[in-house]
Amino acid sequence: MSQQFILSFISSIAIGSVAGYIGSLMLQKKMTLIAGPLGHLAFPGVALALLYGFDTSLGAFPFVILGILFVWYLDLKTTIPAETLTAIAFAVGVSIAVIFLPIDKAEEALAGNIDTISITITIMTVILSIIVFITIKKIFNKMVLLNISEDLAKVEGINVKKYTLIYFLAIAIIVALGVKLVGVLLTVALIAIPAATAQNLATSMKSYTRLSILFGTLSPILGLTLSNFTTIPTGILIILSGAFLFLISLLFRKK
Repeated sequence: MSQQFILSFISSIAIGSVAGYIGSLMLQKKMTLIAGPLGHLAFPGVALALLYGFDTSLGAFPFVILGILFVWYLDLKTTIPAETLTAIAFAVGVSIAVIFLPIDKAEEALAGNIDTISITITIMTVILSIIVFITIKKIFNKMVLLNISEDLAKVEGINVKKYTLIYFLAIAIIVALGVKLVGVLLTVALIAIPAATAQNLATSMKSYTRLSILFGTLSPILGLTLSNFTTIPTGILIILSGAFLFLISLLFRKK
């Protein structure tokens, strides 16, 4: 087993497990589609990274963070749904990316390339994933209440602006990391599929979140294993593995 495979394996599990965890929150509020436009908002940063030879995750971060701050601010100041705001951000991101993206690097931008991850980026990925995991765990109950009713959350003394911002920033970090794993096109699937699979099988909120993490972890393991036997990009195989697990879960779906 090569060092590069181990680095890819560690990074993929870190990203996938936390993506599944945060997806369990996003699915409750029907916000999983936000991850898609945010991934596309990372497009200009990814394009610049590929153009100048630095890691795509580093290129994605500033654009995704700025994008989520833009969405958060407008979400507070307007009645426009967050999904619509992220769609606007998506259009801007893709338009800018077209200017910079080298055609010969398009596949890596669209489908990711975790197979070339460095030790430094792996360490950064693991640390950020742990930080996001701990953060989401601490605010999870508050966000569940926010998902049910903002008015009820305010009555309970929850600072809606503060916790919404923390939540949005956590999403942004996972999206930026996910770009390296599955590319700008598939980040939404990385977050949505494990939670949807867990929802089919869960019997309680606790089992739902645990299963979301489990399926978020299994998809990268299966995808990376399959990548040793094919030339298909690893990111594509990770998403297909997640989709396969989802289809299997339908057979055992709790009514």
